[in-house]
Amino acid sequence: MTIRRMQAVLAALLMQTLPLVAQEPSGAYLAAQNARAQGDFVAAAQYYAQALTRDPNNPAILENASFAYMALGRLDQAVAVARKVEADGLRSQVGQIALLADEVRREDWLAVLSRVEQERGAGPLADGMIAAWADLGRGDMTSALARMDAISEERGLRNFALYHKALALATVGDFEAADRVFTGDAEGPLQRTRSGIIAWAQVLSQLGEQARAIEIMDDTFGHDPDPEIAALRAALEAGEAVPFGLVEDAREGVAEVFFSLARALMQEAGDEFVLVYARAAEAIHPAHVEATITVAQVLESMEQYSLAIDAYGRVPRDHPSFLTAELGRADALRRAGRLEAATEVLNQLAQTHPGMANVHVSAGDLHREQEQWTKAVAAYDRALALLEARDNPQWFVYYVRAIAHERLDNWPEAEADFRRALELNPDHPQVLNYLGYTMVEKRVHLEEALDMIERAVAAQPQSGYIVDSLGWVLYRLGRYDEAIVHMERAAELMPTDPVVNDHLGDVLWAVDRKTEARFQWKRALSLHKTTPSADLEPDRIRRKLEVGLDRVLADEGAEPLSAVNAAASDK
Repeated sequence: MTIRRMQAVLAALLMQTLPLVAQEPSGAYLAAQNARAQGDFVAAAQYYAQALTRDPNNPAILENASFAYMALGRLDQAVAVARKVEADGLRSQVGQIALLADEVRREDWLAVLSRVEQERGAGPLADGMIAAWADLGRGDMTSALARMDAISEERGLRNFALYHKALALATVGDFEAADRVFTGDAEGPLQRTRSGIIAWAQVLSQLGEQARAIEIMDDTFGHDPDPEIAALRAALEAGEAVPFGLVEDAREGVAEVFFSLARALMQEAGDEFVLVYARAAEAIHPAHVEATITVAQVLESMEQYSLAIDAYGRVPRDHPSFLTAELGRADALRRAGRLEAATEVLNQLAQTHPGMANVHVSAGDLHREQEQWTKAVAAYDRALALLEARDNPQWFVYYVRAIAHERLDNWPEAEADFRRALELNPDHPQVLNYLGYTMVEKRVHLEEALDMIERAVAAQPQSGYIVDSLGWVLYRLGRYDEAIVHMERAAELMPTDPVVNDHLGDVLWAVDRKTEARFQWKRALSLHKTTPSADLEPDRIRRKLEVGLDRVLADEGAEPLSAVNAAASDK
């Protein structure tokens, strides 16, 4: 293909994007860069397309455009840009990933091997394994296994390489050898991952060892697994010969390479890099549901909620991961502010999956965010009944139900749930802080509250909320000189929080720094205008500014500051 023809094809593909108002190339490029910085890949792709039609040889525009298209899952457009980059003698890792993904999906294994040999692939972490699968794709199993064995000798890559070796062996029907790799007859068992256990269970099923597969799954996932694992376990328990379907050919094997790396790098690499790998897996193997869910999760973490919602929505209704995807879609809708749509998704799930505790937990969380406390408690009640029936109590559900009860002023129920959460997860700083702070506000068990909050601060000394709680309980105990140190530290950690500034004002007043106290109260009111807090009482602050804290306490029937310590006995 000539350069002129390539540019024509590139222009045609790029103009599939929505038209924008014409700008100078530099303006379009700057707009694209700004959109990319905000994670708005749709706008970025549109602006890059416009810039490229006017300046098709600009390396920076080409590089960034290839990323934008990959981020959107538009492989054809990314390939068009990447081909132009290579024709110009330039290098782009994202572009090379796009070209590699295109060659794999077309099963052009010689092109894949050539690309890897010329070091124009996805990078050293992926290329060796991709080459191994390419060897398998063209029928050279000996070479494929040799490559995988060589990679397994590299530091830190043993589990990655042997996992794919087991998949490759199972793909060609050598289930006995695949089982030996998973078991680790030679070098010890592989690290257990979700995908690895699913593949191993499928291998064992083909060998007629359903009981062993169930034992391994129960040991890994427990007795209350998610729907996909539960469905696989049920099939095994019924004695079915579950087909090996995690990877069916070399093309899907390469997709699994990209997916494996995307999941492995989620906690280490930037979201953009993980997104490209996950999109490559999805482009090569569109039915790879876990890759699609990973794409959605990364987009949601990048606050690209519309794209995340679309990705979650692509999971088929009959797939075992549909529930996971729908819960993700509901969360993305919630975070996008589309609360009615999120509620509708969860209502549907409550009807179709009434026995799934996480459906009711998600509903409770949504009600809690909308301060619908009674509905939240009801949803958490349903979740906890299911969890307790399965002997699988979860501290977090008790914790959030406790918050809802506390907001409804159901203190005995709230305290019981907080303490149950601590039984299940002792010394969790958020639970210690919330329970301790609430007891301080209710002026009960203050010494115990102090102990709880001190433990919470020790666990999270940089948390402004928790440090504020410590200062506040010391204030309630009348230990003002100690309280001011922690309260000033809380204000340093959270300078724009209106409640922290209000608390600091009260403590400053207690140590006779009244001018500073009034400043903090005024600051709290100002911050409340821009960041309203349900825990702040603006009228009370205005009254403190008018007559002082001592008069306000007297009007409320509270003990005067000088007598707080004597009155605050542990009840």
